[in-house]
Amino acid sequence: MHRDQLARREFLALAGAGVALMTLSPFAAEATPASVLQAIEKAIGAKAFKEGKIALELPQIAENGSVVPLGVTVESPMTEKDFVKSVHLYADGNPLPEIADYHFGPHNGKAEFSLRIRLAKSQKIVAVAQLSNGDVYIARREVKVTIGGCGG
Repeated sequence: MHRDQLARREFLALAGAGVALMTLSPFAAEATPASVLQAIEKAIGAKAFKEGKIALELPQIAENGSVVPLGVTVESPMTEKDFVKSVHLYADGNPLPEIADYHFGPHNGKAEFSLRIRLAKSQKIVAVAQLSNGDVYIARREVKVTIGGCGG
């Protein structure tokens, strides 16, 4: 009987470890430039990007990847006929490519926001702005991270 209990305990321990591994395994993956492009297409469709209009405020070197300040400004008059509809943020080295989505309208006055993000390692931050006329603008910025902020 003692031998059966030991086998049962071993089985439960192994099963628990397997469940923990399956739960954590999606986060073992890492975003790539290709997965960022896929995420962008999922959010706005396959469109041609233009450069300009987006300003990213990011440090060149982030000492702590857990709290990286990020400011985004998109040039727009923000009128009823000409405004920023949305801004999507991505990272190509985090476990998942998506960081945040912001939606605007002409009533916002400015297409501008700031936040703090977590970065697992040195990587590129990508911002995509979709305008009311259908134009899509993109900006990229490299950030070097000395201490990662996404665990691991």
